[in-house]
Amino acid sequence: MLGRADVVVHDRLSAAELLDLAPDGAERIDVGKAPGRHRLTQTQINDLLVERGRSGSTVVRLKGGDPFVFARGSEEAHALAAAGIAYEVVPGITSALAVPAYGGIPVTQRFSSTSFTVVTGHEDPSSGDGTVDWDAVANTGGTLVILMGVETWPRIAPRLIAAGRDPDTPAAAVRWGTRPQQHTIRATIATLADHPLEAPSVIVVGAVAAEQLDWFEGRPLFGRTVVVTRARAQASAFAHDLRVLGAEVIEAPMIEVVDPSDGGVALRAAVGELASGDGRYDWVVFTSVNGVARTFAHIPDARALAGVKVAVVGTATEAALAEHRILADLVPEHFVAESLVEAFPPPPPGGGRVLLSRAEVARSELPDGLREMGWEVDDVPAYRTAPAAVSEAMAERIANADAVVFMSSSSVANLVDAVGLDRVPATVASIGPVTSAAVRAAGLEVGVQADPHTAPALLAALVDHLGSANPTRVGWSKR
Repeated sequence: MLGRADVVVHDRLSAAELLDLAPDGAERIDVGKAPGRHRLTQTQINDLLVERGRSGSTVVRLKGGDPFVFARGSEEAHALAAAGIAYEVVPGITSALAVPAYGGIPVTQRFSSTSFTVVTGHEDPSSGDGTVDWDAVANTGGTLVILMGVETWPRIAPRLIAAGRDPDTPAAAVRWGTRPQQHTIRATIATLADHPLEAPSVIVVGAVAAEQLDWFEGRPLFGRTVVVTRARAQASAFAHDLRVLGAEVIEAPMIEVVDPSDGGVALRAAVGELASGDGRYDWVVFTSVNGVARTFAHIPDARALAGVKVAVVGTATEAALAEHRILADLVPEHFVAESLVEAFPPPPPGGGRVLLSRAEVARSELPDGLREMGWEVDDVPAYRTAPAAVSEAMAERIANADAVVFMSSSSVANLVDAVGLDRVPATVASIGPVTSAAVRAAGLEVGVQADPHTAPALLAALVDHLGSANPTRVGWSKR
């Protein structure tokens, strides 16, 4: 549904990567509510949904958790029904279950907690003292899961104790559950209020609240924020791997891949000669994934490369080539141009010709080195990179991150130009020596460099550098 949405109306609990699933042109409307601050009232949200629904647009109301578990989804559904607008409800996983699970707390255990009760700590203000019978809730036994109860917890806890709950009963509060900012406090009914509780939090009361199955908060990069500067189309896999390791990822592409200045005329002409089968080229060389993609956009059939050998720089480029059913004949040991020149064979008697398909602006070491060996080189621009715009809000997020990852020299210069040296994160991670040289030239220090010069190696180096201390974990305490 998100993939074909025209409008996405979302709250503040929606993960940013979920919004990325909507089409680029979709309207995104933030109606998130925070304590004491509502962008729109509930009535205004209802009216907005009706208005957009009547326009004929495909509207997605993206909510955190389940829309019908203390999420006012029923109120919004009633408003749509009253306006005669058809709607569909997609059930979600309520935060009453998901958040404790991410906090390492099972809401039931067969030997201690055989039931759980979900209750709201934030009732309709018009209900006066409220309609929740806390005496009855306290005596249900099992686990209590209290949603939206941070503000009222100082009043709820004494009522639970007065109704018979042991003051030393474990209690935990999980804030921003399921997100990289997740923060868990474990204490007791009597002492949880002594800790700095903040919304949005799910409060769990019962023996299970002492459990610490920290599969989520225990991940090596949990609590760290990493900026990925690679073009978005190429960054998704690396960003996904960072998130799996627990990091919050800020995707801030510093470059956009666009057509070369000639509009691709030279590339099309070179590919035409390549496809003619007249043996004009002995080798085709690719130095990047972008070069492969742009070149093969003009190659209708892989058989056009029959009799031509292919060399690549780097395993990522090799993998991109393999997607077109072509296996690289040469991959240098080190993923830099100089290593490819060292590994490249001499030309055949009478000379030979190489098609080098790469970025419009690139280092000269590769074509110069091949020419010195006796090869005739057609250095053809397949694409060029342009600086991407950076908003002030994005610049501020970048400045507050723990690390920034650079996978190209151009992204280094673009980031410094966009945000300034003083807002570059403390840890700078580089894919390899060429990019590292650009980092130093910009006046920055290289904190992490991949060895070998691959994305998996860079990921491992980041874990080694940042993963030694987890800045947000809080353990069990009776204080």
